[in-house]
Amino acid sequence: MDDITIERVTATPAALALIASLQARYGPVLFHQSGGCCDGSSPMCYPQGDFIIGDQDVLLGSIGEAPVYISAPQFAAWSHTQLIIDVVPGRGGMFSLENGTEKRFITRSRTFSGEEICVLPAARRGA
Repeated sequence: MDDITIERVTATPAALALIASLQARYGPVLFHQSGGCCDGSSPMCYPQGDFIIGDQDVLLGSIGEAPVYISAPQFAAWSHTQLIIDVVPGRGGMFSLENGTEKRFITRSRTFSGEEICVLPAARRGA
């Protein structure tokens, strides 16, 4: 498995299409995996520069050229899983850019295998 790259976050084709649409409208965007407050545990999409990345946020990777962050405590709980950003019909998060498109981002996940965990890239802190 040495030549295989394991991503901590990926996106479905439907999510990538919605990201591209949002980027065409708003410019560069980023995601922050919500920790469960107002919008549950939805991946929230914001224009880059409108969301302040803190020093306790962890960069998981990028999807469709959009960086994806998660809080450090949430990362610790989910570090053994790959997050898969997908889209379903419905209303987006209150402050997330897809709100009003009648689509919303959701997070699916799968547990990494033992072999995958051994080759995962190190996580990087945000700010």
